[in-house]
Amino acid sequence: MRTVAVAVTDGMLHFELAVAFEVFGTAPAGVTGPWYRLLRCGPGPVEAGGFRLEPDHGLDRLASADTVIVPGWADVDADPPRDLVDAVRAAHQAGARVASLCTGAFVLAAAGLLDGRRATTHWAHTGVLAERHPRVEVDPDVLYVDNGTVLTSAGKAAAMDLCLHLVRLDRGSAVANAVARRLVVPPHRAGGQSQFIASPMPAQEDHPLADLLPWAIERLDQPLTVEDLARRASMSSRNLGRQFRSVTGTTPLQWLLTQRIRRAQELLETTGENIEAIAAATGMGTGTTLRRHFNRTVGVPPDTYRRTFRRAENAAGETALTERRAAASKA
Repeated sequence: MRTVAVAVTDGMLHFELAVAFEVFGTAPAGVTGPWYRLLRCGPGPVEAGGFRLEPDHGLDRLASADTVIVPGWADVDADPPRDLVDAVRAAHQAGARVASLCTGAFVLAAAGLLDGRRATTHWAHTGVLAERHPRVEVDPDVLYVDNGTVLTSAGKAAAMDLCLHLVRLDRGSAVANAVARRLVVPPHRAGGQSQFIASPMPAQEDHPLADLLPWAIERLDQPLTVEDLARRASMSSRNLGRQFRSVTGTTPLQWLLTQRIRRAQELLETTGENIEAIAAATGMGTGTTLRRHFNRTVGVPPDTYRRTFRRAENAAGETALTERRAAASKA
């Protein structure tokens, strides 16, 4: 039986904490043999996202665990507690595999475990992590990074991906897939897959491109150029480029490509259209062009992306059917 110790302190994010408990706390139906022994280790009663948690052990217990999970850290502007940092470092020195979920990477970085290593965290905080810890090779474009005894994940759903990855390493794909079916999530997303966050739509509505961006999104099937966008916005191409940088953080063409990829993702998830049809609907022209840009941006080919979401959809359907049958048998 492998021991998984979750480090809990004030300021932890409850979502990532719950992910660890869901994955390692209960064996899925049909899986034989001993499951993980899950420990909650902390300095005392803690508050995590509005929830109160009573640890089973002190932080010193981390050093005797096989795997240590460090959930997300809410305030990345504040230094993590010194006792937590010291306990995580001691656990790794004692031979534990240490994994951070989301901004838990800031704790690992403070402990020196990420120095000279590739790592990731939630996309919104990768810049801060890189600036504060220049010896860390921060990769903002992946779901998780496996360095063997030190692992880091991006935000929220990527925490689930990393936890399932750990189960897959320990117990094999069949058991990891069984956990994923129980939780109704995709059974496997490769760590190198993109976090899907490039160039989001601006939150504010009173910017110079407020009319242009929706207009362009409605015409993604057309071969729009920078000149087309500038003409529509009544700007010079140079001024348009400056406005795009200010509002979206990227260039007009890169923003267009991102929207085309996002539209392709939506069609892959919700329709049975073939790749050529999706390429035409997103202005990519050919399936070859779509595959090249999609693979480079998302990290997996379009067909793989579709299969992943279909498996999740089928798993959800199987779970719902099982629940309906169980309810009917009790009636």
